[in-house]
Formats: sequence, C-alpha cells, structure tokens
Amino acid sequence: MPVKAPRGANLTCENWDSEAALRMFTNTLDPDVATQPEELIVYGGSGRAARNWKEYQRIISILKTLKKDETLCIQSGRPVYIAKTHDWSPRIIIANSNLTPAWAKQEVFDTCDEQGLAMYSQMAGSWIYTGTQGSLQGTYETFAALARKIFQAETLKGKFVLTSGMGGMSGAQPLAVTMNEGVILCVEMRRERIEKKIKEGYCHKITDNLDEALGWILDAKSKQHPLSVGLVGNAAVIYPELINRNIIPDVVTDQTPAHDLMSYLPIGDRKELDKLREKNKRVYREKVLDAIIDHAKAILTMQRNGAVCFDYGNNLRSQAEMAGVSMRDSEGRYWYPGFISAFIRPLFCQGKGTLQWVALSGDIADIEKIDEAVIKNFSEDTSLVKWITLAREKAPQLGLPGRVCWLGYRERIRLGLIINDMVRKGILKAPVVMSRDCFDCGSGASPYQETENMKDGSDAIADWPLINFSLNSSNGASWVSFHHGGNVGIGNSLHAGMAIVADGTKERDERLEKVLAADFGMGIARYADAGYEEAAEVTKKKGITIPG
Repeated sequence: MPVKAPRGANLTCENWDSEAALRMFTNTLDPDVATQPEELIVYGGSGRAARNWKEYQRIISILKTLKKDETLCIQSGRPVYIAKTHDWSPRIIIANSNLTPAWAKQEVFDTCDEQGLAMYSQMAGSWIYTGTQGSLQGTYETFAALARKIFQAETLKGKFVLTSGMGGMSGAQPLAVTMNEGVILCVEMRRERIEKKIKEGYCHKITDNLDEALGWILDAKSKQHPLSVGLVGNAAVIYPELINRNIIPDVVTDQTPAHDLMSYLPIGDRKELDKLREKNKRVYREKVLDAIIDHAKAILTMQRNGAVCFDYGNNLRSQAEMAGVSMRDSEGRYWYPGFISAFIRPLFCQGKGTLQWVALSGDIADIEKIDEAVIKNFSEDTSLVKWITLAREKAPQLGLPGRVCWLGYRERIRLGLIINDMVRKGILKAPVVMSRDCFDCGSGASPYQETENMKDGSDAIADWPLINFSLNSSNGASWVSFHHGGNVGIGNSLHAGMAIVADGTKERDERLEKVLAADFGMGIARYADAGYEEAAEVTKKKGITIPG
C-alpha cells in the first residue's frame, strides 16, 4: 500500500511534536512527493528517508509512544536510542551520512551503505521535504534575481532557458521559469518523470523530438509567451546538438543528479544502463564521466557564445573537473558560478531566507487561510504578495499541503507567532509545522553551493552548521538534523535542519520566537563575520547581537 501521512486534528502519538514528525516522515514517502517511494528514495538521486523498511516501521512504532520528555535519536535512518530529556528538548535528533573528515570519500561511504551502517539521505532524512512545491519558490527567486541582475528586467519574458533534470527538486524549474514569464526547455531521460510533472501542473508539454521541442520553444520566445517543454533525452547529447545547430539559449543550467555518479544517466539505452549499473559499477562510472565531459563542455561552449550559465547546486563542475575538463580560470575560480554566489547571496545578506509551513490537518483550506494572513500582515512587501498570489494560482499541492516563502529576519518570527495564534483560536483545524530548506545563510557549509566564493575565503569552514544545529536544539525546536553530502555529494557539504510545531500554546510562542530568531540570526551573523557590509548593517538594524 502507498504510504500516506495521517491527517486531521486527532493525535496518533503522545504529543503534537511526535505527531508532526510522524506525519512529515510518512509524507516524504507519499507517491505524490517521493521519486521512488518503494525503495525509500525521496529525491536527489538516492536520498532515502529511512535505512530500510524494517527501520521505517521501527521509527513509526517508537514515535507513537514517544513521551514529551523523551528524545529519539536517529543514526542514518535507524533509531538507536531514546534519551530521557525534558519537554523543551527536541523530540527527535537526526544525524545522517556523517563520516570523519579523512574518511569522507564516496567509496568509503558506499562501503558503509552496503554494510548497512549508513544511508545517503540528501535532506530527505530530516523529514521536512515536501516535494517539488518545497523548492519552487527558491527556484523562482533564483530566476527572478537572474532577470534583475543580468537582464535588468523584472521577468524573463522573451528569454530561453535550457536546463536538465525533472525529479523531485529539479521538477520545479519549468514552473519557476514560466512564473517568471520565460520559456524553458528541460531535458530529462525518464519520460515518466516529465509525464508526472505535466500531470501535476509543473510543465506544459512533452516530446521525444528535438525539432518539435525547438519549434515550440522558439515560437514562444518570439511571441514572448511563457512556455515549458519537457524533452525526453540526454543532456550530454542535446546540449552539444544545440551547439551544432548554432542555437544558443539565453540562460543555461542543469539539475541532473551529477553529485551522485550512480544516479546520473550516461548516454545509452536506459534498460541496458540499469543492468550495467548493477553488474559493473566501474564501467558504469566511466560511462557517466564520459557523458559529464560532453555535458560540461557544451555548457562552457554556450557560455563562450553568450549564454548566461550557472551551476544549480548539483556538483556537475567538480565532477567534470575530476574527469579532466578545464573548469577554472587563472585565479582558480570556476568559469561559470554557482547560483547562490551569483544570484541568492544578496538576499541572505539582506536578512531574507526561506520559511516553510505545512498544515498537519491535511486541509488545503488551512494553507489558504495562512495565505490570507500573509497578504494582510505583510502587504508592504510587494514581492511577497506577488509570490503568494502566483503560488495560489499555479503551485499544485501534493501530499500534506504547504507553502514556502522568502521572508526577512523579523518577518519570519512575526509570521510564526501569527500562525501559532491562528491555531490557538481555532482558525486552523490542526497545528502547523514550520521549517526551512537547505538554501539558507547559516545552516550549511558547502563550498560548491551555499558557501562558494565567500568574501573572506571561509567556504569550507564547517563550524557554522554545527552552531546552528546546537542553537536550534537548545532553543526548543521540535526536531533537528545534521547531514553530510547533501546536494553536492559525499565529502562536499554539511547541513543542519530544523522543524518546530506551532501547536497553539502560549509556551510555543516563546519557543517559536527563540528558534526562528536564532536560526536565521546566526546566519546573518555568519555573513557579517565574513565581511559582508550589508549583513553587518542588518545586524544593527534588527538588533542582532554581535560581540564587540
């Protein structure tokens, strides 16, 4: 039977923190949310929610009896300890995929995984993943920032975006571009994934034929009409072919699972490639690297011919470099930048970041009521109101209904308290869980993504996510998590995650205020510490205390 999260106002656990964790954990494996739920794979190539089905069942069973003064400890998708703590402690502490630095290599991790000692979780193992809807606004904001910075325009109207990958996270790209009024061709080998995104409303059209795809794309571009096309094909073939035809898109990026070589599809027949992956991983890996060479070289050629190119956080550049492609300039920087350093970092310095909320009732009406509260209470933030309006019209709700918004430091705290008050007054049918994604200013150390090209050279400093993890634990988060290898692969990143439940109690007001303030406040402090003047100014304006 497909996994579905419980819904409604009745508890199946001892308290709402455990209940929220159970509902979000099961929601990650809802077929509408996960890419391969039967294999416990949620997104990102091979990111799993639990180590195996036995451990999944054990986690469910424990959550149902977990008391408000107990903390369940999860080690790489497996419950290992129930600690006596106190009611302000996290109900669950999760650590996934972590290895000591000298052992943080893909081959070492793969051995641990095969021996049943660990699992690769991406961020799925933090139990806050909500499918493509969770990454939609971050993707939308990336393309909106690109339009403003590169084209000095408010939208991508009349611009052609080329990308690849249409999985759980990458599937947000088609809708994000058309919400920005652009035209997008998204290349994906797995036809069923494009069909799923069309059914969900994220993509307009599908074809196996490049000529047909280009006909649609170029016509829409000339008419300045938004359009998204999913092309069944391999990026390592399609990107070079566009160059051969002298077709250079305005914007080029990629969100294939290049961070995980065993999940990236090389050139060839899918069924035969699947057999090869099982039979001979070494040969499969060689084929993958050959394809990545073609893929990356094509992006570089498009860049030289005028395309705006950026890495979308999947480590394609590093993998291509490992395969022998010259990917850096004379100063050691990648020829094309990552999306955070190119477009999103200014938002972080301004004190803006993501806040995600999910209605545990399962009722979309609860999300619609929160939408109205956001529009009413933050009417001066025109970009936020625009986003809410667009999301209500275009973003499908899959699994437990939710919403993601980019909010300022104080606004996050304020909205958390507004939502808790709505629960308290019975305006909402059940409590709401709040979290954020990994594209955050203070919870990650990821030199190929969030912390690429930091002003002070602190790209690889990993103290910051550990501080974030500890702060959220001590301030009363409902559950916390710490991950290795998310988005860009083993050895390349560390991230901290958190979730807190708005259960309507007065006590939860205090916890919400502390968690939401410190979670993002230390991120702004991190940027101020790195020498970003705008972040330093924000700390003064918002009353964020920086030691003198």
